[in-house]
Amino acid sequence: MKMDMAQTGSREIFRPEDMDSRELAELLFDMMHRMSVHHTLWFREVEHQLGFEKAMDVMQEAWNKTKSVMLRRLDETFGIHAEDGVPETLLKLPKEKKLSMLDMVAKDWIAMDGVWFQAVEKRYGMNDAKRCNDSTWGRFSPFEALSVKKLLGLPEHPGLKGLEQALNFRMYGRLNVQSCRYDEEGALIFTMDSCRVQAARRRKQMEAYPCKSAGLVEYSRFAAAIDDRIRTECICCPPDSNTDGYDCGWRFVCTE
Repeated sequence: MKMDMAQTGSREIFRPEDMDSRELAELLFDMMHRMSVHHTLWFREVEHQLGFEKAMDVMQEAWNKTKSVMLRRLDETFGIHAEDGVPETLLKLPKEKKLSMLDMVAKDWIAMDGVWFQAVEKRYGMNDAKRCNDSTWGRFSPFEALSVKKLLGLPEHPGLKGLEQALNFRMYGRLNVQSCRYDEEGALIFTMDSCRVQAARRRKQMEAYPCKSAGLVEYSRFAAAIDDRIRTECICCPPDSNTDGYDCGWRFVCTE
């Protein structure tokens, strides 16, 4: 937030108390952004120093305590009570409103992902954008899998049924049309029947985005985080040609 003379006129702003209502609102959003970035930087540094698995364990403990503090502050500041770790304001919303909020958050997430990709591509080209994208998915997918696994209370080795269940709780699960089935060998076949990103490109008469390199990282690491016995095979993913009516397909096999 840049407070130049055009925005503030002749006023001097030395403290938040000097701000008007709009400026304070912008400051609140900026501070929430700083908090999320600080959270991420902590994770990346712990990962660098101690490794990914240990960083995941530490982050879970840190988030549990942070969430508890945040809920207590909400109660102290606004009188918003929590029940079993959930603000009562959210608990009282109708189910349809909660589902709409899930859709909103998922759309914001995919928009943010796209903005990051385009920002890197604009400055440094497609190759660097794809490298950054694939590396990001290499970290986000196992994090998301472990978050879903904890949320659903899945056991250490939930098998293919657990993976099928978890796939419906990904962020993408609120955005895309997807389906699962089992083949004659008992493997789980997952197809992305309509991908939001690829559908948008089709509407613009653009070629499919070649996402196979990211998908190989994304799906294999998600599946392995749900159950380390699961192995992932790509059936097809752009730039692969596909005439079966879906955007990408993946086959999961449990080795034990």
